[in-house]
Amino acid sequence: MPSHRRLRWVAIPVGIAVAVSLAGCSPTELHGFLPGFTEDGTPATNHTDMVAALWVNSWIVLLAVGIITWGLMLWAIIAYRRRKGQTGLPVQLRYNMPIEIFYTIVPLILVLGFFAFTARDQNILETQYDNPQVSITAIGKQWAWDFQYDGSDPKGADDVWTMGIQAQPDAQGNIDQSQLPTLYLPVNETVKITLQSRDVIHSFWIVDFLYKKDLFIGKDNSWSFTPTREGTYAGKCAELCGEYHSMMLFNVKVVSQSEYQTYLASLKTKGQTGPIDAAYDRLNNLPGTGASSEGNN
Repeated sequence: MPSHRRLRWVAIPVGIAVAVSLAGCSPTELHGFLPGFTEDGTPATNHTDMVAALWVNSWIVLLAVGIITWGLMLWAIIAYRRRKGQTGLPVQLRYNMPIEIFYTIVPLILVLGFFAFTARDQNILETQYDNPQVSITAIGKQWAWDFQYDGSDPKGADDVWTMGIQAQPDAQGNIDQSQLPTLYLPVNETVKITLQSRDVIHSFWIVDFLYKKDLFIGKDNSWSFTPTREGTYAGKCAELCGEYHSMMLFNVKVVSQSEYQTYLASLKTKGQTGPIDAAYDRLNNLPGTGASSEGNN
């Protein structure tokens, strides 16, 4: 009984200390120091909170497992250390059934738990909007990005687009941000981005959105989400794609609906209308089919 009382007296201050520590955490700390949140915790997209929660909760579970494992190791080191006067090897046991069951069942439960929560969140992330308010085609190429803002015409007559160049560093390596390809998105509207490649495999990564999708030859990929906070976000290719992979940068500007429509109108005024030009596609045939890729852009 005395030992149980002591444990309770120890547990109470420890619990209070943990609660106070968590209460004092900033939104940045509560989200695992991940990007994508403002100082008051506002997320960049409707999915950012979910991704951060999976990350933080996974680390909490792993830290708990680590503490238990380190504690057992320390206990074994102390409890079974060689005593003064002892010689030879300690008694060897062939097996210990309770311990073997423990270290078989617990890891299995952890793996199944991680799988279940990851599969649940991935299913949400990979669910595409059937009727998005904004439809965009992002095309990767060595080593820049083209963006087409799809209109309502099935043939693309009212599409508008921009074609980008790779990052232009100066002698000190500083990037001229004004020359980077820039993707415009309206805040609080559903967006579906169709991802295509002109040449090799790339990966479309908006850092603060906490998600990325690969671009493949001959197979379109898609990503659906809703931007929830205005601002400028950094983007890059996350798949090694050649000599200037590190220069394959772009920016994302999440703006108001009126500013978004003004930007599309400016592209139309420049004559950048219709389906985006497929002439720059480096591969003339889709793999294994012999079919032209021009019709897919």
